[in-house]
Amino acid sequence: MLSESSSFMKGVLLGGIFCVVVTLLGHVKVGHGTGARHHEHHHIQAPDKEEVLNLSEDERLELSQSIRVYCIVLVKPKDIGHWAAVRETWSKHCDKAEFYSSENVKVFDAVVLNTNDMWTMMRKAYKITYERYKDEFSWFFLAYPTTFAIIENLKYFLLKKDPAQPFYIGHTMKSGDLEYVDGEGGIVLSIESLRRLSRVFEDSDKCPEQGGMIWKLSEDKQLAVCLKYTGVIAENAEDSEGKDVFNTKSVNALIKEAMASQPEQVVDGCCSDMAITFNGLSPNHMHVMMYGVYRLRPYGHTYSDALVFLPPAASDND
Repeated sequence: MLSESSSFMKGVLLGGIFCVVVTLLGHVKVGHGTGARHHEHHHIQAPDKEEVLNLSEDERLELSQSIRVYCIVLVKPKDIGHWAAVRETWSKHCDKAEFYSSENVKVFDAVVLNTNDMWTMMRKAYKITYERYKDEFSWFFLAYPTTFAIIENLKYFLLKKDPAQPFYIGHTMKSGDLEYVDGEGGIVLSIESLRRLSRVFEDSDKCPEQGGMIWKLSEDKQLAVCLKYTGVIAENAEDSEGKDVFNTKSVNALIKEAMASQPEQVVDGCCSDMAITFNGLSPNHMHVMMYGVYRLRPYGHTYSDALVFLPPAASDND
C-alpha cells in the first residue's frame, strides 16, 4: 500500500509511544537487530512508488485484487492472551487467517496439530496449508502470536513479485553457512516455494521430521535447510532506503534504541515507513498498535494512496 511516508510513521510512532507510556518504559521482549543492515544476504526491495503511480487505474485495481495472502499463526495454550489479541487485531486484515494449535483449546477455533514441537508444528501447518489452499492463494505468511503485522504493507511489498517464482522472504539471519528467515519477524513463502517445500517434506533424508543432526535446530533454521535443498534461498526484505521491513523487535524497543543512538533523528533511526511486522508485543500493545496504525489520523490531512487493498468479504477489520 502506498502512503505518504510521514503520515504512516506518525501513526506507527504514536502507537509505539503510547506503548512506551503504557509500560512506563518497562521490559519488552526483543529479538534480533533491525534497521538498515549490510551483510551477505540476498536483498529484495519494495516496488518503486513512482512506478506504481504511473500505472493506469485499471492496472492498479487489477494488481490490488490479485494479491491474496493466507496467514498462518502458530499457537499453544500458553499463548491464549496473544492468541485472542491477534484474532481481534491484525489477522482480520488477511484474506484468510487460521490458527494452528499444538493441542485443542475450547475457547477458540484452530487447526489442531497434536504436537508440542515447534518444527513439527510448522511442518504440519505448511503441509495442511498446501493441501487445502494451493489453488486459492499465492502468498503465505506465517507468524508467531507475539508478532504484529500490517498486511496492507505486505501486499504492497509483494505487488510486482511473481508468486510462480520461489520467494522466501523476511528478516534474514546467518548461522554458520546457513542463511534463514527469522521466524520472529514473520516468514513469507510464494506458492512456488510452498510447492517445493511440500515435495521435499517427502524426503526424510533432506528434510527430516524430527531433525537429522546431533543438536536440535530451531524451526526457522530447519525450514531454511529444507528449502535450501529445493533451490530456495532466504531473501531480506527492505524498503528503498535499505531499512528492514520485517522487524524482530517491538516498536517500543526500536524507538528506545533510536533515541539512544540517534536522538536527533529518531524517526529515521527507528524503522521503515513501510514496515510490515514488529515482534515482542504484549496483547495490550497489539491493540495500541491497531489504534496507531489504522485508526488515529490527524484531522484535515488527506491520503491519496495510489492503491487500495480492500478487506475480505464479510470481514470486520478496521
